[in-house]
Amino acid sequence: MNYASVQDMIDRYGATELAQRSNRVDGATVDETVVTRALDDATAEIDSYLTTRYTLPLATVPPVITRLTCDIARYQLHDDGAPETVRTRYEDAVSLLKKFSSGDVCLVGAQAQATAGDANVYYSFSPRQITDDIL
Repeated sequence: MNYASVQDMIDRYGATELAQRSNRVDGATVDETVVTRALDDATAEIDSYLTTRYTLPLATVPPVITRLTCDIARYQLHDDGAPETVRTRYEDAVSLLKKFSSGDVCLVGAQAQATAGDANVYYSFSPRQITDDIL
């Protein structure tokens, strides 16, 4: 399941840009297969960050994840050198995903994984090896 659709990409960036980036024959129409592949890759990249903290697949896709998916897929469609704005949006997306992964930012609407925070911790110490008498 992708976190964004081809239509989400068209709504955000326009059919003209997507046609130019996806259709390598004439650049006139959007090649949905190429865009879907970029969305698949973007979803997999996002999952690699979210899997450490959230239960996947996400039951509902928060709008921020749809936006990040589109930004990452757009960057991947620019395989021959992305413009600065596209690269910046990709870097911002990865930065936010790292914050989701570390717990610095919470992903609203996603179910967090159960943690072992309530588990008992047992410990023991060995007897002191160096004492005042030995020194």
